[in-house]
Amino acid sequence: MSIKMKENSLFAILLRSRWWISFLVAAAVGLLAVALMPSPYKPLAAFSGAPFFVIGCMAAWRQFKAPAPAAVARTLERATAMSSRDFLQAVEEGLRRRGYTVTPYAGPGADLRAEKNEQVLLLACRRWKAARHGADALRDLEAAMRAAKAGSGAYLALGELTEQARRQAADGGIDVIRDARLAELLGF
Repeated sequence: MSIKMKENSLFAILLRSRWWISFLVAAAVGLLAVALMPSPYKPLAAFSGAPFFVIGCMAAWRQFKAPAPAAVARTLERATAMSSRDFLQAVEEGLRRRGYTVTPYAGPGADLRAEKNEQVLLLACRRWKAARHGADALRDLEAAMRAAKAGSGAYLALGELTEQARRQAADGGIDVIRDARLAELLGF
């Protein structure tokens, strides 16, 4: 289960930053609060940076678990050399390792239907090798999500997304899986 937050919120930005930045912010907020509070409240003020400390711990854990950049590059290189069928099979295996039940999706706009804990996820994988991805494929996935009454959708891509595609993904609640996250899903 993941926590959803605004992409440009302070906590989201700190989660994407190096872990030690959150610790510096926590220390600065704590020291500032101690300096500004009256004497009886100084011990409590020291804990005012605690949320930033927690975010720093979360960022450190994520960064510790993340694959090395060289491993990500090797995995994405292997994915680029794969046929559509092999790539789809690798994605299915990755989803099954994460506890999903995976079946092919019969309609247009998506390739796979994954289910876990009664939650349906549709995945669009067939254009993963394109150098640039436009909004059309994301609109198709969003339409498939509505038709299948899927709770969420994911679009897998090796290349860049156009600005319109990024907006379409954000507006449609579609998770774009690229780079390290794609390499982690493929897991080879």
